[in-house]
Amino acid sequence: MRTAATSLRVRATGLLAGAAALLLVVSSPAQAASVTLTSGHVDVLDVDYASNSLTLDLLDETTSTAVDRAPADVTLNVPVAAKHTNVPSTTPWAFLGTGGTAWILPQSQTSGLLWAGWNTTGVPSGTFVDNKLTFSLTGVTGPAGFSIYTASGSTPTVLFDSGNGLPDTLSVSAGAHTHANWGFDAAGTYKVTFSVSGVLASNGQTVSTGSKTYTFQVTDS
Repeated sequence: MRTAATSLRVRATGLLAGAAALLLVVSSPAQAASVTLTSGHVDVLDVDYASNSLTLDLLDETTSTAVDRAPADVTLNVPVAAKHTNVPSTTPWAFLGTGGTAWILPQSQTSGLLWAGWNTTGVPSGTFVDNKLTFSLTGVTGPAGFSIYTASGSTPTVLFDSGNGLPDTLSVSAGAHTHANWGFDAAGTYKVTFSVSGVLASNGQTVSTGSKTYTFQVTDS
């Protein structure tokens, strides 16, 4: 025979089990949706400093509402429209390969292509020594070379180049928002790993974002 006390214990046990299940549902993180970005403004390297933490993610501004995304959740598309078949064969352009062909996301905004850059406006002035951060390209896997460069007229300035050995580093000011050319020497999938570090002005400690890997899909059709 079920007594009143037994019934109370059963109900209490059921309530506790239900609460535990609810806690499990609430505490489980939502699975981030993977996205492919094909055109528009994107700060591939978006650096922020807040709550004593230096972070690196991707700022997606391809739509009217900007969204911070984890690099692992994003594929950056480099379509056949980015293909150039007239890369100069002169020595200054040798970093783009020797075949005369490269896929380039340009430093100027171009319809149908990603306008890729980096952003350190989320780093307050005076946080780091000399207001400087170090961007490091530490790894590239893919079918051929990867580079980032600027060009004034016919003269390129190479900022990163996987073809001459890694890591490559670049000093970047806090408060900067910069666009450059992102070059790929062949079609295929590229995994590109960056980290960002700086020396805190307050105590001389070096802090880092840790490594983040970005995926670029370069297509030839």
